[in-house]
Amino acid sequence: MRKDVRILLVGEPKVGKTSLIMSLVSEEFPNVVPYRAEEITIPADVTPERVPTHIVDYSEAEQTDEQLFQEISKANVICIVYSVNNKTSIEKVTSHWIPLITENTDKDSRVPLILVGNKSDLVEHSSMETILPIMNQYSEIETCVECSAKNLKNISELFYYAQKAVLHPTGPLYCPEKKDMKPLCVKALTRIFKVSDLDNDGILNDNELNFFQRTCFNTPLEPQALEDVKNVVRKNLNDGVCDNGLTLKGFLFLHTLFIQRGRHETTWTVLRRFGYDDDLELNQDYLFPPLKVPPDCTTELNHNAYLFLQSIFDKHDKDRDCALSPEELRDLFDVFPYMPWGPDVNNTVCTNDQGWITYQGYLSQWTLTTYLDVQRCLEYLGYLGYSIIAEQESQASGITVTRDKKIDLQKKQTQRSVFRCNVFGDIGCGKSGFLQAFLGRNLMLHEVFPDFDYLSDADLACDIVCLVYDVSNPYSFDYCAKVFKQYFTDSKTPCMIIAAKSDLPEIKQMYGCSPLEFCRRHRMPPPQSFTCNTAAAPSRDIYTKLTTMAMYPHVSQADLTTSTFWLRASVGATVFAVLGFTMYRVLLKQR
Repeated sequence: MRKDVRILLVGEPKVGKTSLIMSLVSEEFPNVVPYRAEEITIPADVTPERVPTHIVDYSEAEQTDEQLFQEISKANVICIVYSVNNKTSIEKVTSHWIPLITENTDKDSRVPLILVGNKSDLVEHSSMETILPIMNQYSEIETCVECSAKNLKNISELFYYAQKAVLHPTGPLYCPEKKDMKPLCVKALTRIFKVSDLDNDGILNDNELNFFQRTCFNTPLEPQALEDVKNVVRKNLNDGVCDNGLTLKGFLFLHTLFIQRGRHETTWTVLRRFGYDDDLELNQDYLFPPLKVPPDCTTELNHNAYLFLQSIFDKHDKDRDCALSPEELRDLFDVFPYMPWGPDVNNTVCTNDQGWITYQGYLSQWTLTTYLDVQRCLEYLGYLGYSIIAEQESQASGITVTRDKKIDLQKKQTQRSVFRCNVFGDIGCGKSGFLQAFLGRNLMLHEVFPDFDYLSDADLACDIVCLVYDVSNPYSFDYCAKVFKQYFTDSKTPCMIIAAKSDLPEIKQMYGCSPLEFCRRHRMPPPQSFTCNTAAAPSRDIYTKLTTMAMYPHVSQADLTTSTFWLRASVGATVFAVLGFTMYRVLLKQR
Protein backbone atom coordinates (compact mmCIF):
# COMPACT_ATOMS: atom_id res chain seq x y z
CA MET A 1 0.00 0.00 0.00
CA ARG A 2 1.11 3.59 -0.63
CA LYS A 3 3.22 5.29 2.02
CA ASP A 4 1.25 8.53 1.74
CA VAL A 5 -1.68 10.14 -0.13
CA ARG A 6 -1.73 13.51 -1.90
CA ILE A 7 -5.19 15.06 -2.37
CA LEU A 8 -5.68 18.08 -4.67
CA LEU A 9 -8.81 20.26 -4.59
CA VAL A 10 -9.73 22.09 -7.81
CA GLY A 11 -12.83 23.89 -9.04
CA GLU A 12 -14.25 27.26 -10.02
CA PRO A 13 -13.59 30.32 -7.80
CA LYS A 14 -15.90 30.75 -4.80
CA VAL A 15 -17.17 27.13 -4.71
CA GLY A 16 -15.65 26.66 -1.23
CA LYS A 17 -12.44 24.66 -1.77
CA THR A 18 -10.47 26.57 0.85
CA SER A 19 -13.39 26.59 3.31
CA LEU A 20 -13.61 22.78 3.10
CA ILE A 21 -9.94 22.39 4.05
CA MET A 22 -10.10 24.95 6.87
CA SER A 23 -13.34 23.42 8.27
CA LEU A 24 -11.64 20.01 8.33
CA VAL A 25 -8.59 21.33 10.20
CA SER A 26 -10.31 23.63 12.72
CA GLU A 27 -13.62 21.73 12.91
CA GLU A 28 -15.45 25.02 12.51
CA PHE A 29 -16.40 27.28 9.62
CA PRO A 30 -13.79 30.05 9.16
CA ASN A 31 -14.91 33.67 9.50
CA VAL A 32 -12.15 34.85 7.17
CA VAL A 33 -11.27 32.72 4.16
CA PRO A 34 -7.98 33.37 2.31
CA TYR A 35 -7.64 32.89 -1.45
CA ARG A 36 -5.80 29.63 -0.86
CA ALA A 37 -5.04 27.38 2.11
CA GLU A 38 -1.44 26.30 2.70
CA GLU A 39 -0.69 22.64 2.08
CA ILE A 40 -1.45 20.62 5.18
CA THR A 41 -0.39 17.12 6.25
CA ILE A 42 -2.65 14.94 8.35
CA PRO A 43 -0.48 12.50 10.37
CA ALA A 44 -0.96 8.79 9.89
CA ASP A 45 -2.21 8.13 13.42
CA VAL A 46 -5.33 10.28 12.96
CA THR A 47 -6.40 8.86 9.57
CA PRO A 48 -8.59 5.75 9.30
CA GLU A 49 -6.10 4.01 6.96
CA ARG A 50 -3.05 5.00 9.05
CA VAL A 51 -1.38 6.73 6.10
CA PRO A 52 -0.06 10.34 6.11
CA THR A 53 -2.29 12.50 3.91
CA HIS A 54 -1.31 15.76 2.20
CA ILE A 55 -4.15 18.13 1.22
CA VAL A 56 -3.39 20.74 -1.45
CA ASP A 57 -5.56 23.72 -2.35
CA TYR A 58 -5.72 25.50 -5.73
CA SER A 59 -6.48 29.19 -6.32
CA GLU A 60 -6.86 30.69 -9.75
CA ALA A 61 -6.11 34.11 -8.24
CA GLU A 62 -2.75 33.07 -6.76
CA GLN A 63 -1.43 30.32 -9.06
CA THR A 64 -0.48 30.08 -12.71
CA ASP A 65 -1.70 27.43 -15.10
CA GLU A 66 1.77 25.87 -15.04
CA GLN A 67 1.62 25.54 -11.24
CA LEU A 68 -1.81 23.94 -11.55
CA PHE A 69 -0.55 21.44 -14.13
CA GLN A 70 2.35 20.51 -11.83
CA GLU A 71 0.00 19.94 -8.91
CA ILE A 72 -2.29 17.78 -11.09
CA SER A 73 0.68 15.62 -12.13
CA LYS A 74 1.74 15.13 -8.48
CA ALA A 75 -1.73 14.36 -7.08
CA ASN A 76 -2.84 10.82 -6.17
CA VAL A 77 -6.50 11.85 -6.18
CA ILE A 78 -8.26 15.02 -7.32
CA CYS A 79 -11.44 16.43 -5.78
CA ILE A 80 -13.40 18.54 -8.28
CA VAL A 81 -15.45 20.89 -6.11
CA TYR A 82 -18.66 22.51 -7.39
CA SER A 83 -21.38 24.50 -5.67
CA VAL A 84 -24.75 22.72 -5.53
CA ASN A 85 -26.52 26.08 -6.06
CA ASN A 86 -24.38 27.13 -9.03
CA LYS A 87 -25.20 25.44 -12.36
CA THR A 88 -22.17 26.97 -14.09
CA SER A 89 -19.78 25.33 -11.62
CA ILE A 90 -21.47 21.97 -12.28
CA GLU A 91 -21.22 22.41 -16.06
CA LYS A 92 -17.51 23.28 -15.74
CA VAL A 93 -16.87 19.81 -14.22
CA THR A 94 -17.24 18.20 -17.67
CA SER A 95 -16.52 21.14 -19.96
CA HIS A 96 -13.29 22.25 -18.29
CA TRP A 97 -11.95 20.33 -15.31
CA ILE A 98 -12.11 16.68 -16.39
CA PRO A 99 -10.55 17.41 -19.84
CA LEU A 100 -7.86 19.56 -18.18
CA ILE A 101 -6.97 16.80 -15.72
CA THR A 102 -6.93 14.16 -18.49
CA GLU A 103 -4.52 16.25 -20.57
CA ASN A 104 -2.10 16.62 -17.66
CA THR A 105 -2.00 13.07 -16.33
CA ASP A 106 -0.29 9.97 -17.66
CA LYS A 107 -2.75 7.86 -19.64
CA ASP A 108 -1.34 4.66 -18.16
CA SER A 109 -1.74 5.81 -14.55
CA ARG A 110 -5.29 7.04 -14.23
CA VAL A 111 -5.82 9.45 -11.33
CA PRO A 112 -9.11 8.86 -9.46
CA LEU A 113 -11.58 11.75 -9.23
CA ILE A 114 -14.03 12.66 -6.48
CA LEU A 115 -16.93 15.02 -7.29
CA VAL A 116 -17.64 17.28 -4.32
CA GLY A 117 -20.93 19.20 -4.13
CA ASN A 118 -20.34 21.93 -1.53
CA LYS A 119 -22.81 24.40 0.08
CA SER A 120 -25.55 21.79 0.57
CA ASP A 121 -26.79 23.96 3.45
CA LEU A 122 -28.05 26.56 0.92
CA VAL A 123 -30.46 24.28 -0.94
CA GLU A 124 -33.15 21.79 -0.04
CA HIS A 125 -32.71 19.63 -3.14
CA SER A 126 -29.87 17.28 -4.10
CA SER A 127 -27.60 17.68 -7.12
CA MET A 128 -27.26 13.92 -7.55
CA GLU A 129 -29.78 13.76 -10.38
CA THR A 130 -27.49 16.00 -12.44
CA ILE A 131 -24.26 14.36 -11.27
CA LEU A 132 -25.12 10.66 -11.75
CA PRO A 133 -25.01 10.80 -15.58
CA ILE A 134 -21.56 12.42 -15.31
CA MET A 135 -20.39 9.60 -13.01
CA ASN A 136 -21.65 7.00 -15.47
CA GLN A 137 -19.87 8.74 -18.35
CA TYR A 138 -16.41 8.88 -16.70
CA SER A 139 -15.06 5.67 -15.15
CA GLU A 140 -12.29 7.59 -13.36
CA ILE A 141 -14.87 9.19 -11.05
CA GLU A 142 -14.81 7.10 -7.90
CA THR A 143 -17.72 8.71 -6.06
CA CYS A 144 -19.65 11.91 -5.41
CA VAL A 145 -20.10 13.54 -2.01
CA GLU A 146 -22.46 16.40 -1.09
CA CYS A 147 -21.23 18.39 1.86
CA SER A 148 -21.26 21.75 3.61
CA ALA A 149 -18.18 23.54 4.88
CA LYS A 150 -20.47 25.81 6.91
CA ASN A 151 -22.25 23.18 9.02
CA LEU A 152 -19.41 20.58 8.70
CA LYS A 153 -21.65 18.08 6.93
CA ASN A 154 -19.68 15.16 5.38
CA ILE A 155 -16.33 17.00 5.64
CA SER A 156 -14.34 14.16 7.21
CA GLU A 157 -16.19 11.68 4.96
CA LEU A 158 -15.09 13.62 1.89
CA PHE A 159 -11.39 13.28 2.72
CA TYR A 160 -11.86 9.66 3.81
CA TYR A 161 -13.36 8.82 0.41
CA ALA A 162 -10.52 10.66 -1.30
CA GLN A 163 -7.96 8.68 0.68
CA LYS A 164 -9.85 5.46 0.01
CA ALA A 165 -9.90 6.18 -3.75
CA VAL A 166 -6.08 6.06 -3.70
CA LEU A 167 -5.52 3.22 -1.27
CA HIS A 168 -8.42 1.06 -2.43
CA PRO A 169 -9.22 2.16 -5.99
CA THR A 170 -12.19 0.70 -7.82
CA GLY A 171 -10.60 1.11 -11.27
CA PRO A 172 -8.26 -1.92 -11.30
CA LEU A 173 -10.95 -4.17 -9.81
CA TYR A 174 -14.23 -3.41 -11.50
CA CYS A 175 -15.74 -2.40 -14.84
CA PRO A 176 -18.89 -0.29 -14.21
CA GLU A 177 -20.09 -0.68 -17.81
CA LYS A 178 -20.07 -4.48 -17.60
CA LYS A 179 -20.98 -4.48 -13.91
CA ASP A 180 -18.36 -7.15 -13.34
CA MET A 181 -14.81 -7.59 -12.09
CA LYS A 182 -11.96 -7.00 -14.50
CA PRO A 183 -9.99 -10.03 -15.83
CA LEU A 184 -6.80 -9.24 -13.86
CA CYS A 185 -8.80 -9.07 -10.65
CA VAL A 186 -10.50 -12.39 -11.42
CA LYS A 187 -7.11 -13.94 -12.18
CA ALA A 188 -5.60 -12.72 -8.89
CA LEU A 189 -8.57 -13.84 -6.79
CA THR A 190 -8.57 -17.23 -8.56
CA ARG A 191 -4.94 -17.78 -7.51
CA ILE A 192 -5.83 -16.71 -3.96
CA PHE A 193 -8.71 -19.21 -3.92
CA LYS A 194 -6.46 -22.05 -5.12
CA VAL A 195 -3.72 -21.24 -2.61
CA SER A 196 -6.35 -21.15 0.17
CA ASP A 197 -7.98 -24.43 -0.95
CA LEU A 198 -5.62 -26.50 1.19
CA ASP A 199 -7.02 -29.92 0.22
CA ASN A 200 -7.50 -29.00 -3.46
CA ASP A 201 -11.11 -30.16 -3.63
CA GLY A 202 -12.34 -26.98 -5.35
CA ILE A 203 -14.23 -25.83 -2.24
CA LEU A 204 -13.32 -23.62 0.72
CA ASN A 205 -14.69 -25.51 3.72
CA ASP A 206 -15.28 -23.88 7.10
CA ASN A 207 -11.73 -24.56 8.33
CA GLU A 208 -10.21 -23.13 5.16
CA LEU A 209 -12.52 -20.10 5.26
CA ASN A 210 -11.60 -19.43 8.87
CA PHE A 211 -7.87 -19.75 8.08
CA PHE A 212 -8.35 -17.35 5.15
CA GLN A 213 -10.29 -14.90 7.32
CA ARG A 214 -7.70 -15.02 10.09
CA THR A 215 -4.85 -14.62 7.58
CA CYS A 216 -6.38 -11.55 5.90
CA PHE A 217 -8.27 -9.86 8.73
CA ASN A 218 -6.64 -11.25 11.91
CA THR A 219 -9.93 -12.62 13.18
CA PRO A 220 -11.95 -15.81 12.51
CA LEU A 221 -15.59 -15.68 11.45
CA GLU A 222 -18.23 -16.58 14.01
CA PRO A 223 -20.21 -19.73 12.97
CA GLN A 224 -23.35 -17.69 12.37
CA ALA A 225 -21.48 -15.09 10.30
CA LEU A 226 -20.02 -17.94 8.23
CA GLU A 227 -23.49 -19.31 7.54
CA ASP A 228 -24.78 -15.82 6.70
CA VAL A 229 -22.05 -15.41 4.09
CA LYS A 230 -22.87 -18.77 2.50
CA ASN A 231 -26.61 -17.98 2.56
CA VAL A 232 -26.04 -14.74 0.66
CA VAL A 233 -24.17 -16.70 -2.01
CA ARG A 234 -26.81 -19.46 -2.11
CA LYS A 235 -29.59 -16.92 -2.72
CA ASN A 236 -27.77 -15.34 -5.66
CA LEU A 237 -25.86 -18.21 -7.25
CA ASN A 238 -26.90 -21.80 -7.90
CA ASP A 239 -23.38 -23.26 -7.82
CA GLY A 240 -21.78 -20.81 -5.41
CA VAL A 241 -21.95 -23.24 -2.48
CA CYS A 242 -21.23 -26.97 -2.75
CA ASP A 243 -21.03 -29.51 0.10
CA ASN A 244 -21.50 -26.58 2.49
CA GLY A 245 -18.32 -24.95 1.18
CA LEU A 246 -17.66 -21.94 -1.02
CA THR A 247 -16.82 -22.67 -4.67
CA LEU A 248 -14.58 -20.47 -6.81
CA LYS A 249 -17.70 -18.96 -8.41
CA GLY A 250 -19.10 -18.20 -4.97
CA PHE A 251 -15.80 -16.69 -3.83
CA LEU A 252 -15.65 -14.41 -6.90
CA PHE A 253 -19.32 -13.46 -6.48
CA LEU A 254 -18.70 -12.34 -2.88
CA HIS A 255 -15.90 -10.02 -3.94
CA THR A 256 -18.00 -8.62 -6.77
CA LEU A 257 -20.68 -7.90 -4.18
CA PHE A 258 -18.15 -6.18 -1.86
CA ILE A 259 -17.03 -3.91 -4.68
CA GLN A 260 -20.55 -3.09 -5.85
CA ARG A 261 -21.51 -2.14 -2.29
CA GLY A 262 -18.51 0.19 -1.93
CA ARG A 263 -16.54 -2.19 0.29
CA HIS A 264 -13.65 -2.64 -2.11
CA GLU A 265 -11.21 -2.13 0.77
CA THR A 266 -12.16 -5.70 1.77
CA THR A 267 -11.04 -7.04 -1.60
CA TRP A 268 -7.88 -4.90 -1.54
CA THR A 269 -6.99 -6.19 1.92
CA VAL A 270 -7.15 -9.74 0.57
CA LEU A 271 -5.17 -8.90 -2.57
CA ARG A 272 -2.42 -7.12 -0.68
CA ARG A 273 -2.15 -9.87 1.91
CA PHE A 274 -1.47 -12.30 -0.92
CA GLY A 275 1.25 -10.09 -2.40
CA TYR A 276 -0.50 -7.96 -5.04
CA ASP A 277 0.34 -4.34 -5.85
CA ASP A 278 -1.93 -1.54 -7.15
CA ASP A 279 -1.64 -2.92 -10.70
CA LEU A 280 -2.70 -6.40 -9.55
CA GLU A 281 0.76 -7.79 -10.22
CA LEU A 282 2.63 -9.71 -7.54
CA ASN A 283 4.85 -7.23 -5.73
CA GLN A 284 8.62 -7.60 -6.25
CA ASP A 285 9.14 -7.22 -2.48
CA TYR A 286 6.76 -10.14 -1.96
CA LEU A 287 8.37 -12.40 -4.58
CA PHE A 288 11.97 -11.50 -3.76
CA PRO A 289 12.37 -10.81 -0.03
CA PRO A 290 15.88 -9.81 1.11
CA LEU A 291 18.24 -12.75 1.55
CA LYS A 292 21.98 -12.22 2.01
CA VAL A 293 24.19 -15.02 0.67
CA PRO A 294 27.91 -14.30 1.29
CA PRO A 295 30.55 -15.70 -1.09
CA ASP A 296 31.45 -19.40 -0.64
CA CYS A 297 28.13 -20.01 1.11
CA THR A 298 25.30 -22.10 -0.34
CA THR A 299 21.53 -22.10 0.03
CA GLU A 300 19.31 -24.98 1.13
CA LEU A 301 15.67 -25.47 2.02
CA ASN A 302 15.06 -25.87 5.73
CA HIS A 303 12.68 -28.24 7.52
CA ASN A 304 9.70 -25.86 7.37
CA ALA A 305 10.09 -25.36 3.63
CA TYR A 306 10.29 -29.12 3.01
CA LEU A 307 7.14 -29.64 5.08
CA PHE A 308 5.36 -26.98 3.03
CA LEU A 309 6.50 -28.51 -0.26
CA GLN A 310 5.42 -31.94 0.96
CA SER A 311 1.94 -30.54 1.68
CA ILE A 312 1.82 -29.04 -1.83
CA PHE A 313 2.77 -32.41 -3.34
CA ASP A 314 0.14 -34.24 -1.28
CA LYS A 315 -2.45 -31.63 -2.22
CA HIS A 316 -1.99 -32.30 -5.94
CA ASP A 317 -1.22 -36.03 -5.93
CA LYS A 318 -4.92 -36.83 -6.23
CA ASP A 319 -4.53 -40.52 -7.11
CA ARG A 320 -2.08 -41.03 -4.22
CA ASP A 321 0.50 -42.86 -6.37
CA CYS A 322 3.43 -40.79 -4.98
CA ALA A 323 4.03 -39.27 -8.43
CA LEU A 324 2.71 -36.25 -10.29
CA SER A 325 1.07 -36.95 -13.64
CA PRO A 326 1.35 -34.19 -16.29
CA GLU A 327 -2.18 -33.06 -15.37
CA GLU A 328 -1.38 -33.01 -11.65
CA LEU A 329 1.84 -31.07 -12.32
CA ARG A 330 -0.01 -28.50 -14.43
CA ASP A 331 -2.59 -28.16 -11.66
CA LEU A 332 0.19 -27.61 -9.10
CA PHE A 333 1.72 -24.82 -11.20
CA ASP A 334 -1.62 -23.26 -12.11
CA VAL A 335 -0.95 -20.52 -9.54
CA PHE A 336 2.20 -19.51 -11.50
CA PRO A 337 2.14 -17.00 -14.37
CA TYR A 338 4.12 -19.52 -16.43
CA MET A 339 5.11 -23.21 -16.35
CA PRO A 340 8.41 -23.29 -14.43
CA TRP A 341 9.36 -26.93 -15.12
CA GLY A 342 9.78 -28.06 -18.70
CA PRO A 343 10.02 -31.64 -20.04
CA ASP A 344 13.78 -31.63 -19.33
CA VAL A 345 13.09 -31.91 -15.60
CA ASN A 346 11.71 -35.42 -16.15
CA ASN A 347 15.14 -36.45 -17.47
CA THR A 348 17.04 -35.10 -14.48
CA VAL A 349 15.10 -36.38 -11.45
CA CYS A 350 13.56 -39.66 -10.31
CA THR A 351 10.45 -40.68 -12.24
CA ASN A 352 8.14 -43.70 -12.15
CA ASP A 353 7.64 -46.25 -14.95
CA GLN A 354 5.35 -43.78 -16.77
CA GLY A 355 7.97 -41.02 -16.69
CA TRP A 356 6.08 -39.01 -14.04
CA ILE A 357 8.03 -37.12 -11.39
CA THR A 358 8.05 -39.00 -8.09
CA TYR A 359 7.93 -37.46 -4.64
CA GLN A 360 11.69 -37.95 -4.32
CA GLY A 361 12.28 -36.38 -7.74
CA TYR A 362 9.98 -33.46 -6.89
CA LEU A 363 11.92 -32.62 -3.71
CA SER A 364 15.23 -33.11 -5.54
CA GLN A 365 14.26 -30.52 -8.16
CA TRP A 366 13.35 -28.05 -5.42
CA THR A 367 16.66 -28.78 -3.69
CA LEU A 368 18.47 -28.13 -6.97
CA THR A 369 16.67 -24.85 -7.65
CA THR A 370 17.43 -23.61 -4.14
CA TYR A 371 21.11 -24.49 -4.53
CA LEU A 372 21.64 -23.06 -8.03
CA ASP A 373 19.21 -20.12 -8.12
CA VAL A 374 17.83 -19.17 -4.72
CA GLN A 375 16.09 -16.05 -6.09
CA ARG A 376 14.07 -18.22 -8.42
CA CYS A 377 13.25 -20.53 -5.52
CA LEU A 378 11.98 -17.54 -3.50
CA GLU A 379 9.85 -16.49 -6.46
CA TYR A 380 8.38 -19.99 -6.85
CA LEU A 381 7.59 -20.28 -3.14
CA GLY A 382 5.91 -16.87 -3.38
CA TYR A 383 3.59 -18.05 -6.15
CA LEU A 384 2.66 -21.07 -4.02
CA GLY A 385 1.85 -18.80 -1.05
CA TYR A 386 4.54 -20.13 1.32
CA SER A 387 4.60 -17.15 3.69
CA ILE A 388 0.79 -17.25 4.00
CA ILE A 389 0.19 -20.98 4.36
CA ALA A 390 3.28 -21.59 6.51
CA GLU A 391 2.48 -18.40 8.49
CA GLN A 392 5.99 -17.00 8.04
CA GLU A 393 7.16 -13.45 7.46
CA SER A 394 8.44 -14.26 3.95
CA GLN A 395 9.82 -17.06 1.78
CA ALA A 396 13.31 -16.20 3.06
CA SER A 397 12.41 -17.93 6.34
CA GLY A 398 12.33 -21.23 4.40
CA ILE A 399 15.97 -20.90 3.30
CA THR A 400 19.11 -21.83 5.21
CA VAL A 401 22.32 -20.07 4.19
CA THR A 402 25.23 -22.39 4.97
CA ARG A 403 28.46 -21.14 6.42
CA ASP A 404 31.61 -20.49 4.40
CA LYS A 405 33.26 -23.68 3.15
CA LYS A 406 36.58 -22.50 4.62
CA ILE A 407 35.02 -22.75 8.09
CA ASP A 408 33.92 -26.32 7.33
CA LEU A 409 37.52 -27.21 6.52
CA GLN A 410 38.81 -25.49 9.67
CA LYS A 411 36.28 -27.21 11.92
CA LYS A 412 36.64 -30.53 10.04
CA GLN A 413 32.88 -30.92 9.72
CA THR A 414 30.12 -29.59 7.48
CA GLN A 415 26.59 -28.41 8.19
CA ARG A 416 25.60 -28.76 4.54
CA SER A 417 23.19 -31.40 3.29
CA VAL A 418 23.39 -30.56 -0.44
CA PHE A 419 26.62 -31.08 -2.37
CA ARG A 420 27.68 -30.19 -5.88
CA CYS A 421 29.67 -32.62 -7.99
CA ASN A 422 31.19 -31.45 -11.29
CA VAL A 423 31.71 -34.20 -13.86
CA PHE A 424 34.46 -33.91 -16.48
CA GLY A 425 35.22 -36.23 -19.34
CA ASP A 426 35.97 -36.34 -23.06
CA ILE A 427 33.31 -36.80 -25.74
CA GLY A 428 31.71 -40.24 -25.68
CA CYS A 429 33.33 -41.33 -22.42
CA GLY A 430 30.01 -42.19 -20.76
CA LYS A 431 29.26 -39.11 -18.64
CA SER A 432 25.55 -39.01 -19.40
CA GLY A 433 25.10 -42.70 -18.67
CA PHE A 434 26.93 -42.21 -15.39
CA LEU A 435 24.67 -39.30 -14.44
CA GLN A 436 21.44 -40.99 -15.46
CA ALA A 437 22.37 -44.20 -13.64
CA PHE A 438 22.03 -42.41 -10.34
CA LEU A 439 18.34 -42.05 -11.17
CA GLY A 440 18.06 -45.80 -11.72
CA ARG A 441 18.21 -45.61 -15.52
CA ASN A 442 20.49 -47.51 -17.86
CA LEU A 443 20.12 -45.42 -21.01
CA MET A 444 22.43 -42.76 -22.46
CA LEU A 445 20.14 -39.82 -23.10
CA HIS A 446 22.50 -36.92 -23.68
CA GLU A 447 26.06 -36.25 -24.81
CA VAL A 448 27.92 -33.10 -23.82
CA PHE A 449 30.86 -31.68 -25.75
CA PRO A 450 33.83 -30.82 -23.56
CA ASP A 451 35.37 -27.37 -23.76
CA PHE A 452 38.51 -27.96 -21.75
CA ASP A 453 40.10 -24.63 -22.72
CA TYR A 454 37.25 -22.57 -21.25
CA LEU A 455 36.66 -23.74 -17.70
CA SER A 456 35.06 -20.91 -15.72
CA ASP A 457 35.06 -20.33 -11.97
CA ALA A 458 31.56 -21.84 -11.89
CA ASP A 459 32.91 -25.03 -13.48
CA LEU A 460 35.53 -25.29 -10.76
CA ALA A 461 33.38 -24.27 -7.77
CA CYS A 462 32.07 -27.52 -6.34
CA ASP A 463 32.32 -29.95 -3.42
CA ILE A 464 33.72 -32.86 -5.39
CA VAL A 465 35.06 -33.59 -8.88
CA CYS A 466 34.42 -36.65 -11.05
CA LEU A 467 36.85 -37.40 -13.89
CA VAL A 468 35.28 -39.94 -16.25
CA TYR A 469 37.15 -41.93 -18.90
CA ASP A 470 36.19 -44.76 -21.25
CA VAL A 471 38.17 -47.97 -20.55
CA SER A 472 37.70 -49.08 -24.19
CA ASN A 473 39.11 -45.85 -25.66
CA PRO A 474 42.94 -45.62 -25.37
CA TYR A 475 42.92 -41.81 -25.61
CA SER A 476 40.10 -41.14 -23.13
CA PHE A 477 42.13 -40.94 -19.90
CA ASP A 478 44.49 -38.29 -21.29
CA TYR A 479 41.68 -35.70 -21.05
CA CYS A 480 41.04 -36.48 -17.36
CA ALA A 481 44.74 -36.26 -16.52
CA LYS A 482 45.08 -32.86 -18.21
CA VAL A 483 42.02 -31.44 -16.43
CA PHE A 484 43.30 -32.67 -13.07
CA LYS A 485 46.84 -31.36 -13.56
CA GLN A 486 45.75 -27.94 -14.80
CA TYR A 487 42.97 -27.25 -12.31
CA PHE A 488 42.92 -29.64 -9.35
CA THR A 489 46.50 -30.64 -8.45
CA ASP A 490 46.74 -28.05 -5.69
CA SER A 491 43.01 -27.80 -5.03
CA LYS A 492 41.43 -28.88 -1.75
CA THR A 493 38.46 -30.24 -3.70
CA PRO A 494 38.42 -34.05 -3.51
CA CYS A 495 38.57 -35.86 -6.87
CA MET A 496 37.54 -39.34 -8.01
CA ILE A 497 38.29 -41.06 -11.30
CA ILE A 498 35.55 -43.18 -12.89
CA ALA A 499 36.47 -46.00 -15.26
CA ALA A 500 33.29 -46.01 -17.36
CA LYS A 501 32.02 -48.72 -19.74
CA SER A 502 33.75 -51.36 -17.61
CA ASP A 503 31.65 -54.09 -19.28
CA LEU A 504 33.83 -53.63 -22.39
CA PRO A 505 37.39 -55.01 -22.80
CA GLU A 506 39.87 -52.69 -21.06
CA ILE A 507 42.45 -51.16 -23.43
CA LYS A 508 45.78 -49.71 -22.31
CA GLN A 509 45.51 -45.92 -22.02
CA MET A 510 47.91 -43.93 -24.19
CA TYR A 511 49.25 -41.90 -21.32
CA GLY A 512 52.55 -41.82 -19.45
CA CYS A 513 51.19 -44.07 -16.69
CA SER A 514 48.13 -46.18 -16.00
CA PRO A 515 45.04 -44.64 -14.36
CA LEU A 516 45.77 -46.67 -11.21
CA GLU A 517 49.35 -45.41 -11.03
CA PHE A 518 48.13 -41.85 -11.71
CA CYS A 519 45.79 -42.11 -8.70
CA ARG A 520 48.60 -43.41 -6.47
CA ARG A 521 50.93 -40.57 -7.49
CA HIS A 522 48.29 -37.94 -6.75
CA ARG A 523 47.02 -39.66 -3.58
CA MET A 524 43.52 -40.31 -4.94
CA PRO A 525 41.28 -43.35 -4.43
CA PRO A 526 41.79 -45.97 -7.16
CA PRO A 527 39.66 -45.66 -10.32
CA GLN A 528 36.08 -46.80 -9.72
CA SER A 529 34.73 -49.23 -12.31
CA PHE A 530 31.29 -48.40 -13.67
CA THR A 531 28.88 -49.56 -16.35
CA CYS A 532 25.28 -48.77 -17.08
CA ASN A 533 25.00 -51.62 -19.58
CA THR A 534 23.29 -54.00 -17.16
CA ALA A 535 19.92 -55.70 -17.03
CA ALA A 536 19.48 -54.56 -13.45
CA ALA A 537 19.76 -51.00 -12.20
CA PRO A 538 23.42 -49.89 -12.13
CA SER A 539 25.25 -50.05 -8.80
CA ARG A 540 24.97 -46.93 -6.67
CA ASP A 541 28.04 -47.59 -4.52
CA ILE A 542 30.04 -44.96 -6.37
CA TYR A 543 27.46 -42.29 -5.55
CA THR A 544 27.66 -43.17 -1.87
CA LYS A 545 31.44 -42.76 -2.02
CA LEU A 546 31.10 -39.41 -3.81
CA THR A 547 28.68 -38.17 -1.16
CA THR A 548 31.04 -39.38 1.57
CA MET A 549 33.95 -37.48 0.06
CA ALA A 550 31.83 -34.33 -0.18
CA MET A 551 30.71 -34.70 3.45
CA TYR A 552 34.29 -35.04 4.71
CA PRO A 553 36.23 -32.43 2.68
CA HIS A 554 38.98 -32.22 5.33
CA VAL A 555 40.01 -35.86 4.89
CA SER A 556 43.25 -36.16 2.96
CA GLN A 557 43.35 -37.90 -0.38
CA ALA A 558 45.64 -40.52 1.18
CA ASP A 559 43.04 -41.39 3.85
CA LEU A 560 40.44 -41.79 1.11
CA THR A 561 42.34 -44.81 -0.19
CA THR A 562 42.00 -46.76 3.09
CA SER A 563 39.15 -49.19 3.63
CA THR A 564 38.73 -48.19 7.30
CA PHE A 565 37.74 -44.66 6.30
CA TRP A 566 35.05 -45.92 3.93
CA LEU A 567 33.65 -48.28 6.55
CA ARG A 568 33.56 -45.49 9.12
CA ALA A 569 32.07 -42.79 6.90
CA SER A 570 29.91 -44.44 4.28
CA VAL A 571 26.95 -45.24 6.56
CA GLY A 572 25.97 -41.57 6.86
CA ALA A 573 26.60 -40.95 3.19
CA THR A 574 24.38 -43.88 2.24
CA VAL A 575 21.55 -42.28 4.18
CA PHE A 576 22.10 -39.02 2.27
CA ALA A 577 22.08 -40.79 -1.08
CA VAL A 578 19.02 -42.92 -0.33
CA LEU A 579 17.07 -39.91 0.91
CA GLY A 580 17.59 -38.37 -2.49
CA PHE A 581 20.10 -35.58 -2.15
CA THR A 582 20.47 -36.18 -5.81
CA MET A 583 23.38 -35.34 -8.08
CA TYR A 584 21.95 -35.21 -11.57
CA ARG A 585 22.40 -33.79 -15.03
CA VAL A 586 21.53 -30.17 -14.33
CA LEU A 587 23.20 -30.13 -10.91
CA LEU A 588 26.31 -31.98 -12.05
CA LYS A 589 28.22 -29.75 -14.41
CA GLN A 590 28.91 -32.01 -17.36
CA ARG A 591 32.26 -31.90 -19.09
